[in-house]
Amino acid sequence: MTWNQIIDPFASHFLSLVVALLPIIFIFWALIILKMKGHESGILALIIALAIAIGIYRMPPSLAVLSVAHGALYGLFPICWIFFSAILLFNITVASGKFETIKNCIASISPDIRLQVILIAFCFGSFLEGTAGFGAPVAISAAILCRLGMEPVHAAGPCLLANTAPVAFGSIGIPITVASQVSGQTELLLARMVGRTMPLLSLIIPAYLTILYVGFRLAREVLPAILVAGLSFAFFQFFVSNYLGPALPDIVAGIGSILALWAFLRIWKPKKILSRVKLPEDVVPGKYSLAQILTAFAPFITLTVIVITWGLAPVKNWLNSNGYREFPVPYLHNRILNIDGKWIPQVFKLNFLSAAGTAIFIASAISIPVVGLSISDGMRILYKTIRQLAIPILTVVTILGFAYLMNNSGMTLTISKTLADTGKWFPFFAPVLGWLGVFITGSDTSSNALFGKLQAVTATGIGVNPVVTVSANISGGVVGKMVSPQSIAVAAAAGNLVGQESTLFRYTIKHSLFMLCFICCLVIIQAYVVKSAVPQNDAKNNLNPGRMATGSSSNKEFWISHSIWQHPRSTLDSN
Repeated sequence: MTWNQIIDPFASHFLSLVVALLPIIFIFWALIILKMKGHESGILALIIALAIAIGIYRMPPSLAVLSVAHGALYGLFPICWIFFSAILLFNITVASGKFETIKNCIASISPDIRLQVILIAFCFGSFLEGTAGFGAPVAISAAILCRLGMEPVHAAGPCLLANTAPVAFGSIGIPITVASQVSGQTELLLARMVGRTMPLLSLIIPAYLTILYVGFRLAREVLPAILVAGLSFAFFQFFVSNYLGPALPDIVAGIGSILALWAFLRIWKPKKILSRVKLPEDVVPGKYSLAQILTAFAPFITLTVIVITWGLAPVKNWLNSNGYREFPVPYLHNRILNIDGKWIPQVFKLNFLSAAGTAIFIASAISIPVVGLSISDGMRILYKTIRQLAIPILTVVTILGFAYLMNNSGMTLTISKTLADTGKWFPFFAPVLGWLGVFITGSDTSSNALFGKLQAVTATGIGVNPVVTVSANISGGVVGKMVSPQSIAVAAAAGNLVGQESTLFRYTIKHSLFMLCFICCLVIIQAYVVKSAVPQNDAKNNLNPGRMATGSSSNKEFWISHSIWQHPRSTLDSN
């Protein structure tokens, strides 16, 4: 059975747009008004999308169901495999007791509360975002600050604000990976573009946090330390994202900024120590030996080494030659004809050896004896992690199935045609779409799955490099994280503020909107003023480039020549 994709089933674009938006509007309503859980709203939205695809867009039921299955399969591998392995590694560190050593080392660097906020909420939180992600950074950082004696709101609020710049890369680069798969842009290009936007925000976040917490005058007293934290983090984030890829920017930048600040504070101290909190008796400098510290950080050191090794061309080529299979999806591959008259390929690629999730899982297995755990301990932690992630996995699988259905049915193209009508102003609003997506889903990964394709197609229609707008979706989403209901709930639980979520929301909303405006202005400058800052495809990395158009939104031929649905490629095909 074959089917021709359509984007205007009512022959009235307004009506088609309203119908195409219904599943997304439902997600807003379900999460904000009904306060449904993520997986529940995702399942119901998927059911609505199926009804619209089959009943309105006249998509054959078999193709619609297979599209969902294809997306769900991709959700399981590589996406769920990545974050399952990452959280397994984190759980091993916690279960071994080595995480207490890590916390002590960071908390004992300085007794000054201004520097504690930067170290724990920003630097260490970024490190956690890169390893565990999915709510762990806010929960753990807020818990540490509360343990150090800070008031709950003053502990949870800064952690929400700090958990912005690192969210773009998330746990082992998952947001970039998903954006690449859905939009058709290569991972390396997106990592480079995001890595040229987020460091500008990273530069100001330490100062922003400190001024917000203690005011401008007291923040000025620790300005040298603020600059060291911001500059070191921004440098490592830029360097790793542009030269090593999306998997390690948060890990390296988090550790690098902690070490840079630690080294700087060995030779510089603020004239006045502002200590509104009293460190617990067990948090003291020099409590652990160098060997104990290295053992505690061993899982993450191992992870870094293995992920870097996995990314080396000779290693990656060997892994792919011995551990790669691809399977055309039965009864779906080349069964949907896009509006350009070309078949849409539907191929599932299983690179089970070279996948980032496999590298992380191996790091987890190696770390078990290193941190002093037995094999039976490792099996218990494995079982615990499976139970812990059952619902998140269901949520990811559902949202990816939903995203693939939206793309295959043509609903995404219906929405993007409307956004293209904003013309040259679309790059300014592109981050807003990412912000809304993260506000709804609580995840930059899910936002990219929903809107990545839309961003790419719309940008192509107005003659803007799609790398700019797809990365804008990622960058805009990060500042929506602090006001997402899910993030607010996590921070409230960690800070003993359950029932006071509205307090945290009021604390963060104005800062979220301010940072969103900053990114919107930055993106439109990147799109039209400093185009040289946008990374370009080349012969080496031109694996799945986005197509560029030279016309404007008024070009009626755009939707014939540039609306080709590009099949999401696996991480095997990305640098």
